[in-house]
Amino acid sequence: MRGYGRDVDAGVSAGTIVGLLADPARLKVVAALALGAGTIEEVGTASGLPLKDVALAARRLARAGLVRRDGHGLALLTDRFAAAARVAAEQAPPPEPLSEDPAEDAVLSAFLRHGRLVSVPAQRSKRLLVLDHLVRIFEPGVRYPEREVNALLRTWHPDVAALRRYLVDEGLLTREAGVYWRSGGYVEV
Repeated sequence: MRGYGRDVDAGVSAGTIVGLLADPARLKVVAALALGAGTIEEVGTASGLPLKDVALAARRLARAGLVRRDGHGLALLTDRFAAAARVAAEQAPPPEPLSEDPAEDAVLSAFLRHGRLVSVPAQRSKRLLVLDHLVRIFEPGVRYPEREVNALLRTWHPDVAALRRYLVDEGLLTREAGVYWRSGGYVEV
C-alpha cells in the first residue's frame, strides 16, 4: 500500500472498525467512499468536511487497513469489512436455545431473531409453538388493558392486532370488554 498507512495482512477486527466509525468524520469519509468518491476533494465535497479533516480521517483509516491511499486518490477496502464481519460471526457464541426440545428450538429459531418475531408462521402447528412462546410475557392471573397488551406485543412484532387476534383465537389469551388475560399456554410451576 502506498501513501499513508501500512500494508495490513492481518485482518481488522470488527471492534476496531466500530471504534474507527464511532468518529463522525471517519464515518462520513467511509460513507463518501462507499458512495463512489475517489479523491480527497470528492470526499470533502460529498461529506461536507474540510479537506484537512478528510485527510486526517483518511490517514487513520489507511493506518488501520480500511482505506488505500495513493496520493490524493482513496479507495475503500470493502473486503476488510466483510472479512471482519465473517470473523466476528464465527467467534460469536451460539445463541441460547429457545426450547429444550430440538424440534421446537428449530421452529422458534426460524421465526425469532434477537428477541423479535420476524414473521408469523403460516403453518398452524408452527404458529402455535411461536404463540405459546410469546404468550409467556403475560403473567397468569393478571388482567391487561388493550394498550398494555399492544405495548408488550410491540416488543416482538409491529403487527400487534394480528398477534392479539392469533392469541385470542388459539385460546392463549381471553378478551372481555377491552381487558385481556392469559388463559392458555405452557406455565412453569
